[in-house]
Amino acid sequence: MGIAPLREASNSDRFRELLESSYQRTSLVQMGPGSSVPLLRHHIWLVVRGMVKLGCVTIHGDEVLLGLAGPNELFGDSLAGPEAYEATTLSECDLLCLSHTELDKHPCLAPALVEAVSQRQRQSQAMLALMGLRRVEDRVRAFLELLALDYGIACPQGLRLTPKLTHQEIASALGTTRVTVTRIIGQLKQMGWLSIDCHRSIILAPLPRR
Repeated sequence: MGIAPLREASNSDRFRELLESSYQRTSLVQMGPGSSVPLLRHHIWLVVRGMVKLGCVTIHGDEVLLGLAGPNELFGDSLAGPEAYEATTLSECDLLCLSHTELDKHPCLAPALVEAVSQRQRQSQAMLALMGLRRVEDRVRAFLELLALDYGIACPQGLRLTPKLTHQEIASALGTTRVTVTRIIGQLKQMGWLSIDCHRSIILAPLPRR
């Protein structure tokens, strides 16, 4: 399976311009990496810059990665299913907290918000689809490709994955173990399917080989 072209940057740029023209920069909440984002009732968060990890804790106390929210994507209590849903920043973030009342007052945001919700749904469906793959190796590949398509940054070697997920976080997302993920990533590196740069970022080759 080859890496498809990245989503057009023009849509992202238009969304950002719309937000910054509707709200003063002082309205943005700045958070450092590893910060817990409070999920307020009747509010949604929108990521202007940065990356947020979305997860929950099972009844057995295990952490599960549900998805990611990058630039121009939404998350929040009103969009969450699991009761133990939580959000943690993976990088320096600029976030915008919008109440349902504010959204009603600014109908110009509606088209952009619909697109953001659609992207969240697409990612959730993609996560469900890859969990149906029997082989863990295929799940790891599909998950890394999903990250590359949604958040990859073009570089001479291919696409650099911007969310720096640990092997444990990848394992939690795919229902496997950290040891298994580490082994598979090592195999994919030997095959030339991916590489790891000096910053420990994963880079997917332009044409991954099966």
